[in-house]
Amino acid sequence: MKYVSFEKDGRESYGIVRGDEVVDLGSRHGDRYPTLRAALDAGVLSDLAESGSPVVRLDDVRLLPPIPDPRKIVCVGLNYGAHVGEGGGALPDFPSLFTRFTDTLVPDGGDLIVPKVSHELDYECELALVIGRGGRHIPVAQAMDHVFGYSCFNDASVRDYQEKHSLPAGKNFHATGGFGPWLVSADEIPDPGALDLCTRLNGVELQHGNTRDLIFDIPAIIAYVSGFTPLSPGDIISTGTPEGVGFLRTPPIFLKPGDVVEIEVERIGVLRNPVVAEDG
Repeated sequence: MKYVSFEKDGRESYGIVRGDEVVDLGSRHGDRYPTLRAALDAGVLSDLAESGSPVVRLDDVRLLPPIPDPRKIVCVGLNYGAHVGEGGGALPDFPSLFTRFTDTLVPDGGDLIVPKVSHELDYECELALVIGRGGRHIPVAQAMDHVFGYSCFNDASVRDYQEKHSLPAGKNFHATGGFGPWLVSADEIPDPGALDLCTRLNGVELQHGNTRDLIFDIPAIIAYVSGFTPLSPGDIISTGTPEGVGFLRTPPIFLKPGDVVEIEVERIGVLRNPVVAEDG
């Protein structure tokens, strides 16, 4: 199934995409489970899906990030062998992690913002997963049982701040983390370790990779992260980007106002975001 969070007529809700329609679960159950994360947390999504909720047209809603209110957003850096190679680095011994703020998330169709203080906003296509069942010290062999679904992620990064200031600053500018358009349930992606993914900028492909090139696969990432922090339903983990990022090109390529960037992940779909300048 494809799950979305959305806004219609000023009301935020969530539901299941079926063709060109959305089964609006939040309209019927939002008093008890106001968000998709809340329904995940309560373990009731499968029950809600059979409840005869009303249907709205997908074209009539404004998509939100699939999980608009995650407790945690954990991202993995330098996790594709070819990407490490293009930067001239050595393969890491452990996952290189950083976190994102919730207000960095931008839905499908939403604007990615080039900040006033920098012109070095770079694209990064990634496969993201969402935790469905929480846990601590999750064994590798059981890690996939904790995945609810998958989505596209653009871990857009402000490179001069990342390199000269700090990694958290460069990764946490407002409205720079594209996420969506929906969550595809894990049962529809039996092998997330063999998915093509790419970035297109104004229709030109700039990144192309496959999750077979992950240095740390999804079970290893979940086991590692859950070893130092409890994972909760709705937590987002983005798994890293393949080679072809803009700042390592000659000359470098950065996102600029007027661009349109697309992140496509096999079996999930396309996350499409226009790029705008920060107001003021």
